[in-house]
Amino acid sequence: MFPLTGKTVNFSHFPDPSDTWEITETIGKGTYGKVFKVLNKKNGQKAAVKILDPVHDIDEEIEAEYNILKSLSDHPNVVKFYGIYFKKDKINGDKLWLVLELCNGGAVTDLVKGFLKRREKMREPIIAYILHEALMGLQHLHNNKTIHRDVKGNNILLTTEGGVKLVDFGVSAQLTSTRLRRNTSVGTPFWMAPEVIACEQQLDTTYDARCDTWSLGITAIELGDGDPPLADLHPMRALFKIPRNPPPQLRQPELWSAEFNDFISKCLTKDYEKRPTVSDLLLHKFITQIKGKEVMLQKQLMEFIEIHHCMGDTEKARHERIHTKKSNLNRSLISIQKDVDDLATLDILDENTVLEQLEKCYSKDQIYIYVGDILIALNPFQSLGLYSTKHSRLYIGAKRTANPPHIFAMADLGYQSMVTYNSDQCIVISGESGAGKTESAHLLVQQLTVLGKASNRTLQEKILLVNNLVEAFGNACTIINDNSSRFGKYLEMKFTSSGTVVGAQISEYLLEKSRVIHQAAGEKNFHIFYYIYAGLAEKKKLALYKLPENKPPRYLQNDHLRTVQDMMNNSFYKSQYELIEQCFKIIGFTMEQLGSVYSILAAILNVGNIEFSSVATEHQIDKSYIYNHAALENSSIMAENVQ
Repeated sequence: MFPLTGKTVNFSHFPDPSDTWEITETIGKGTYGKVFKVLNKKNGQKAAVKILDPVHDIDEEIEAEYNILKSLSDHPNVVKFYGIYFKKDKINGDKLWLVLELCNGGAVTDLVKGFLKRREKMREPIIAYILHEALMGLQHLHNNKTIHRDVKGNNILLTTEGGVKLVDFGVSAQLTSTRLRRNTSVGTPFWMAPEVIACEQQLDTTYDARCDTWSLGITAIELGDGDPPLADLHPMRALFKIPRNPPPQLRQPELWSAEFNDFISKCLTKDYEKRPTVSDLLLHKFITQIKGKEVMLQKQLMEFIEIHHCMGDTEKARHERIHTKKSNLNRSLISIQKDVDDLATLDILDENTVLEQLEKCYSKDQIYIYVGDILIALNPFQSLGLYSTKHSRLYIGAKRTANPPHIFAMADLGYQSMVTYNSDQCIVISGESGAGKTESAHLLVQQLTVLGKASNRTLQEKILLVNNLVEAFGNACTIINDNSSRFGKYLEMKFTSSGTVVGAQISEYLLEKSRVIHQAAGEKNFHIFYYIYAGLAEKKKLALYKLPENKPPRYLQNDHLRTVQDMMNNSFYKSQYELIEQCFKIIGFTMEQLGSVYSILAAILNVGNIEFSSVATEHQIDKSYIYNHAALENSSIMAENVQ
C-alpha cells in the first residue's frame, strides 16, 4: 500500500479524483508513474495528471513537489497546479494524482528532435527565447530559495500558445536561512553539475542554486545538438566523466554564433563559485537579443509546434534520475546483476557488488575490468598469454567495446587522445605492493613503443631496457614482494606531433635510501648489488674492485646469504648481471663508463665494511689506526676508480 503520510502531509485526506476528473488518453511516462490527459467533468477543463505508482520510498519527493507546486506555481513560466487527489485501490495499490496544467506543445527536446529529423536545426533566436523563459522560471524559484535540480529538455514544456513552462519538481530542494547549500547528489546524470556529482563521494561537498545554471547550459547544448553531451554513454559512466572532462561544448561550435557558444561556456563554468547566477545570465547578450521580439518569437514557436505535431511523434529517450539519499534505488533502475566489462554500467554499485564482480572475473582468468575511465588489474601470479603480438595488434585503434578490457586498450586511449587533441596525456598506475604495478608499467611502455612506431629498433630497445635498469637499482625483495619498487617513478615518453616516439626519460623520487645500509628481517638490499656481485665473482673480477671473496659485504648479509658462494651459485643473479650489462651497452655506455658504475657500487659495499673501535690503550690506538687507515686507503682507491 502507498504510504499515507509524509513528514507533514497526510495524503489520505485529499479528495478522490473520480468525482472531478476523467482520464481521456495517455500522454507519457514519468519517473515514478504515467502521465495522462484528463477532463474536468464539471467545467470541461483539460489538464494533465501525473499518477504516482505505489512505490514506498518516494513520499518525501511527492511532498516536496506538492509543497513547491502549491506555493510557487503562480508564475507564467512554472506549470500551474490544480490540486492533489488520493485514489484508494485495494487491488493495485493506492495512488496519488497530481493534476497540472496541460502543456500540449510537448517537451522542447521533442521539438528539437523534430527539427533534426527534417535535417534542420532550431534557429538561435528561438533557442534564446526558450532559454529566456526557462531562466525566468528558475529566477522565480531561486528568489524563493528553491533549487530545481533536474533542469533538462524533457522538464521544459511548451504550450500551444507558445508558452514555456518548468515542470517536475520531485527532486527540487528548498533552502532556508540556516541552510543555503545542499549536499545530496540528485538529478539526471547527463545534466548534473560536477559539484552535485561530487557529493556522492565527498561528504563535506556542498552546492547552491548555481547547479541549475550548469543544467541549463547542458540543456542549451541539447537544444542545439538534440542530445546532451555523453548521451551515448551509460549514465553511471557519464557520472565518472563529467567532473574529470573539460566543460562540454556544442558538437560543431563553428556552426553557431559566438554569443551562443559564450552563453554555454558561462553556464558550464566548472567552479560553481565563479559560475553566473540565472539573474546574471538574463543579462547575457545571447539572451537579451530577444528584447522587443518576444511576441514574434512566440508566434514562430507556435508554428513550429504545429508543424511538429503534423510530422508525428519522434522517438523519445528515457533518462532515469538518481538520488543518492535513497537507501534503495528506484524500482525501474534495479536489475539482476550480470557480468559486465565496466563496473560503472551496473545499476547498483556498492562494495559487495564490486567484490562479487571481481571474484567472478578472477575465477575466469579475466584479470582486467573497467570502472569508467579506470582499469582495474588483478594480478594472476601466472602467465595467461595476454600480451602477444596478436593481442597488441588487436587493441590498436579499436573501439573500447570491441575487445575485452586490457591494459593495451589504456595505452591506445592515451596515445590516440594525445595525437587527436595534440595535448599531453598521463596514465597513473597505483596499487598495493605485489599488485603488479611494475609489470603494468612494462606493458604500457611496450605497447606505446609499438603505437609510436619507433624510427629504429635500437630506440625501441633503449626505451624498454631503461625501465629494467632503473628497476635493478630501485627494486628490492620485501617480505610480501620479491620485486618491490622502493621508489616512485615518473616515465615520460616523447612523441612528435604525428605520433612517432622519439625518446623517453625516467625520473625517480622518494627512493628508500636507508635500505642500502639496513634491511628488515627477511628482506634484501637493492637488486643491483646482488647482480653485480654474482656477475663479477663469475668473471673473477671481485679483487679488481676490492670486494671480499670469502665473505659477503655486510650490506648484503642476511639469513639467506651467508657466503659468497650463495651469490655465485645463484643462476638468476648471474643472468640478470648479463642482462644489465647488455642494457648499459645498448643505451650507449662504454666499457670505461660501465667500469665506473661498478666502481661506485663496489665503493658503497666497501664503505659498509669499515669498522670503528673505541680508544682505550696505546696498543689499541696503534692497532685501530692501522686498521682504519687501511680501510680508508681501500675506500680512496674506490674513489679513484670512480673518477
